[in-house]
Amino acid sequence: MKRHKLLLSVFFALCFLVSMSFPVWGAQTIKIGVIGPMNFVQGKGHWYGATMAMEKLNAKGGIKVGKKKMEVELVKADSNEFISPTDATNAMELLLTRHKVDFIVGGFRTEAVLAMQDMAMDYKKIFLGCGAAHPELCERVGKDYNRYKYWFRVTPMNSRYLVKVCLINLATVNGMLKKGLGIEKAKVAIVAEKAMWIDPMIAAIEANVPKMGMELVGIWRPSDKATDVTAELAAVQRADAQIIFTIFSASVGITFARQAGELKIPAAFVGINVEAQKDGFWAATQGKGDYAVSMTTFVRGVSYNELTEPFVEEYIQRFGECPTYTAVTHEAINILAEVIEKAGTIDADKLIPLIEKGEFIGSGAPKTKFDENHDLVFGPGYATGITFQWQEGKMMGWWPNGWEGVTYKGMTTYKIPPWMIEKYKK
Repeated sequence: MKRHKLLLSVFFALCFLVSMSFPVWGAQTIKIGVIGPMNFVQGKGHWYGATMAMEKLNAKGGIKVGKKKMEVELVKADSNEFISPTDATNAMELLLTRHKVDFIVGGFRTEAVLAMQDMAMDYKKIFLGCGAAHPELCERVGKDYNRYKYWFRVTPMNSRYLVKVCLINLATVNGMLKKGLGIEKAKVAIVAEKAMWIDPMIAAIEANVPKMGMELVGIWRPSDKATDVTAELAAVQRADAQIIFTIFSASVGITFARQAGELKIPAAFVGINVEAQKDGFWAATQGKGDYAVSMTTFVRGVSYNELTEPFVEEYIQRFGECPTYTAVTHEAINILAEVIEKAGTIDADKLIPLIEKGEFIGSGAPKTKFDENHDLVFGPGYATGITFQWQEGKMMGWWPNGWEGVTYKGMTTYKIPPWMIEKYKK
C-alpha cells in the first residue's frame, strides 16, 4: 500500500512538472495583447475593434485549433505612446513577460512601434501592426527576414502609399480650382505635425508639387499636441496659399481645423487629419471643422463589400461613434483566427507562410494581402482607404470615385469652401 501511494505521488508530481514545462498543453485560451494609446481615440479604436472580433469568435465557441476549440482572451496594454516611449516599451514588456501573450495587435506612433516591434521579435511573437505608417517597419522584414518575419502591417497603408493618394487628391482639387475659379498655378502650403512617419511624405510632396504645375510656398511643423496654431495660419495667409496640405495624426488636428474655420482661411484642404476621423471632431472643433479633409478606412454609408456596413453599424451602436482606422484590429484578429484554423496550431512559424500567401476578406478593404516585406498591398481590389471631407457637419467620402475603375457605394464629391469661392470667383 505504501509503495502504491509512493508511485501515485511520483506520477502526480511528474504530471505537474510536465504541465509547468509545457504550459500550452494546459492552455484554455489564445491570449492576444492589444497595445495602443488607450486614453486617446486611436487606442480606443484598437480596443473596440479587437473586442468585437473576440466576442464573435467566442460566441462560436472560439478558434478551432486542431481537434479542440480555444476561446480568445484579450489583454489590454496602454502604451501611452503619444506621451512617453518608455511607457510604450514597458507596456509591451508586460504583455510578453507577465501576461505571456500568444499574439499582439495594435501600435500607433512609429517612434514607439519600432521599439515595440524589436521586443516582439525577441520573443518570436506575431505582431500585427494596426496604426503606424512608416515604411521602415516593413523594410526591416526585407533586410533581416529571419528576425522580423513575425511583423505584418494590417493598417494603414505605408507613408509612400498615403502620400500617393494625397497627391492624387491634390491633383483632383487643383483641377477643380483651375476649372471653377480660374487659378492656373495654385500655391500650396504644407502644415504637418512633428512626427517621424511624416518625414518621407513631406519629401515626396516637395518633389512632386512643382512637377504638378503648382508652387510650394512653405512648410510649417507645429507640435503634435499644439493648442494654438494661429502663427502658422497667419504665415499661410501671408503666403497667399490656395491649398493647404495638412498631415496630422494627433490632437493638433483639432486645433488646426477649429482655428482655420474660425478665420475662414480662403484655401482648399487636402491631406490627412486623423482626429477628423472621429464623430467627436465636429463638437471638438466647435462646429468649425467643415471642409477639413482626411483619409480613413471607415465612413458611414460607404462600403467596400457586404461586410463593411454591418461592422460599421454595429460599432456605432456599441460604442457611439464611427470606427477610426485603428479599429482594423478587428480584421487582424480574424486573420489570425483564419490561419490558426487552417494550420491547426498557434505556432507562429507555421502561421507566417499562411499569412504571407493569404488573401483575406474583411470589412476594412475589398481584400487584404501582404507583399514580400509583409506590408499592406495597395491598389484596386485591395486596400485603398477612403478620402473624406466634412460637409455640413458630416463625414462624406469622395475618393476613390472612379480612380482606376474603383468606386465604392456611398461616395460623393469634394466641395470648395464658399469663402474661397467668394474671394476668387469674380
